[in-house]
Amino acid sequence: MKQYKFKKILTACPHGYHMIKNEYPQFGSNFEVIHHTELIAQLVNEGKLVLAKNGKEKMTYHDSCYLGRYNDIYQPPRSVLKSLSNGNYSELPRSRNKSFCCGAGGGRMFMEENIGKRINHLRIEEAKNAGVQTVGVACPFCMTMLDDGIKEKGWEASLQVSDISQIVLANLEK
Repeated sequence: MKQYKFKKILTACPHGYHMIKNEYPQFGSNFEVIHHTELIAQLVNEGKLVLAKNGKEKMTYHDSCYLGRYNDIYQPPRSVLKSLSNGNYSELPRSRNKSFCCGAGGGRMFMEENIGKRINHLRIEEAKNAGVQTVGVACPFCMTMLDDGIKEKGWEASLQVSDISQIVLANLEK
């Protein structure tokens, strides 16, 4: 990667973010890495992305383990959702450094769970009980796990999961 001339690496995957930012330096590579939610929050704060206020839909944010607990990035995705939720943003019971994993980082995406409840079912039940309609995520693995949980529960009509970038695109002021 050093042979290419670039200033920053932008990633939508917290796992890739973590690896490039924290593990590549062990092999002599230091790159400036930013997660797409950091860039989106910056563009919103600078007025380069103008969001319409979405006052009807109740939203929350699911913290990705690798973005939150491993890299201490909590505020950018929240600030984006709060800027368009018009006061209808709420936190899940387990959030920030005490968030509840979706299970995909531990390989649960590829396994059948035979003991207890499925991890993604537990997490999506928390969202449903919080009374939200949209769960914002910042990780493709979290999105798959939570979306699968919604479908398995049959809650597609009342609950959705979307990446922060999708939520922003749908709410750009025209």
